[in-house]
Amino acid sequence: MRIIAYLYSDPLLEPTPDSNLWGWDIDRVYQDLAIAAVSKKGGAIVRQQWQQLLDDCQAEPSAYLLIRRVEELGDSVQAVGDRLVELEALGIRLIVTEQATSTMHPALADQPILKGADLQAALLKLLQQVQREQRSRRIRQGHAQNRVKALPPPGKAPYGYRRSQSRYVVDRSTAPVVKDFFEQFLLYGSLNGAVRYLAKRYGKKIAVSTGHRWLNNPVYRGDLAYQNGELVSDTHDPIISRDEAAQVDRLLRRNRQLPPRTASAPRSLAGLVACSECRSPMTVTRVSAPRRDREYLYLRPTGCTRTPKCGAIAYEAILQQTIERICEDLPRAVADVDLPDVGTLKQGIGGAIAAKQAILSQLPPLVTSGVLDQDTADLRAYKLRTEIAVLQGKLAQLPPVNLQAIAQTVSIPQFWLDLSEPERRFYFREFIRQIELIRHAEMWKLKLIFIF
Repeated sequence: MRIIAYLYSDPLLEPTPDSNLWGWDIDRVYQDLAIAAVSKKGGAIVRQQWQQLLDDCQAEPSAYLLIRRVEELGDSVQAVGDRLVELEALGIRLIVTEQATSTMHPALADQPILKGADLQAALLKLLQQVQREQRSRRIRQGHAQNRVKALPPPGKAPYGYRRSQSRYVVDRSTAPVVKDFFEQFLLYGSLNGAVRYLAKRYGKKIAVSTGHRWLNNPVYRGDLAYQNGELVSDTHDPIISRDEAAQVDRLLRRNRQLPPRTASAPRSLAGLVACSECRSPMTVTRVSAPRRDREYLYLRPTGCTRTPKCGAIAYEAILQQTIERICEDLPRAVADVDLPDVGTLKQGIGGAIAAKQAILSQLPPLVTSGVLDQDTADLRAYKLRTEIAVLQGKLAQLPPVNLQAIAQTVSIPQFWLDLSEPERRFYFREFIRQIELIRHAEMWKLKLIFIF
């Protein structure tokens, strides 16, 4: 008993399936690809492997044919029906492995053959099912072709852009607002602060969640993201540079590690200090005396379980000792840590990106000379651009190359004293994961835990 299988797939919609996926002892697998079936004769798409299957079955009869889904037999309901008739004429029974076929045609093997009115009803249901699946496939193919051509996805263009015929174009009236928003976030590391800045400076009121989407939106970096999760790089003019985008990603990762509401707190130590005795985070509290303008700041534990409770400590005292400790401990910590050779890593990733970009530049001449057809070249270009986007993402996650030089610069006390509180907050969080307050009777000291 000869058993064969047939696979049909579109590389735009799914990876090419493995020919050994059946779990059966198959005598031969026939496989057609949509990209290879574009050649037409008389308006009909030619499936070379399907025709080879029919020729082989006429020469050597087969008992069963395995397919994944019924709609893979043709690109229309009529084509599916014609191929079911061809199988019936050859006496081949069809087994569908990934689709429930409760409605049966005589060529289908997993149900008894129906006759009369039952057969007509079963065929109607089968054709309706195939029609729905093929309509869905055509829609997805249309979206996939737009992805291959790097066309923007359906819907309104993001704020700061407008649609042209084939890509996003920077909107000169709104793009400066977006640019200023990113600059504020990069300067202070505060999403809430950047949102408030837009409302005050431009009268542009957006929700914090909208601002977070802006920071993560690849469109502002010159890339396009599609619903299938793939990213295509360099499809239009960016509003922020690659270096700025990498810094945004670092700030977002850093802020995710902080307690809620502390990422944009006005005080530089907010969310960083914890009591080593009760293991409680410490929050900044303000105290003012009656009829006096002066305000006093303290750090106190938020959830102390000790009796008596751990006392509050003056904010300025902890801030001053934090500056002293970071100036003394940071260079030593950077010298002791076994950092990877970031320069070599960046050079390797940059070389891989350059190699793929060189292949991209070779595709148009190959199309002109007839070595590649346009559809194949577009698909190859799409794959290359998604691979470049992945490499650029890895490049953005690498730390700065000159970490030791930066550590030497920020180890000068005057550097910290010249900064405002939001600026100190930015730099503290670039290096410090947590500040532990260690108490000894009436004395206390700080231990800095760095992020590396």
